[in-house]
Amino acid sequence: MSVTLCPSSTSTLSATELLAGIGRGDPSAWTEVVRRYSRLVLARARSFRLQEADVLDAVQMTWLRLMENWHTIDDPERLGGWLATTVSRECLGILRRSRHVTPEADVVEDQADPAAGPDQRAVDAETALMVRSAVSELPARRRDIVVALFEDDPSPYAELSRSLGIPTGSLGPTRSRSLRQLRSLLAERGLARGA
Repeated sequence: MSVTLCPSSTSTLSATELLAGIGRGDPSAWTEVVRRYSRLVLARARSFRLQEADVLDAVQMTWLRLMENWHTIDDPERLGGWLATTVSRECLGILRRSRHVTPEADVVEDQADPAAGPDQRAVDAETALMVRSAVSELPARRRDIVVALFEDDPSPYAELSRSLGIPTGSLGPTRSRSLRQLRSLLAERGLARGA
């Protein structure tokens, strides 16, 4: 037998209690979760600058993922973070499919700090995917500069100048403009300045 909570009483429940209510099939618990977190999910999806239909698809898939996986959430009190990560992954999937961005999940997994816990590794991997997605939106010349400058073993400026076809004196200012544009793209996705 499922117990349905009074809608007015759900507003005071913790995320843990709400997830337990969802598990019992309580519609008022589900309604409260959507009420409490829908703005966060929608704002995160819109930060990817997708078409509105794609934003709505990502949001809908996020709620579906919650319905399917509510019982696997390790820390229910961090439900907002779980939802933000999930909608970001949905948006990145849409971007990959629509822009034919090469899936780089294996590369991203390698970049996550192995000493960090699983939650931090997931956040690191998500951040790396968001950065790669933003870099892919840069104009070709700026993208080439950013990629070349941030390789594990970057080439000297003179060599980069030759390989990119940019005069050595123009490389620094072009690099600055590229990084400024990249910072702007990352800010639109909600990434902090230090990310």
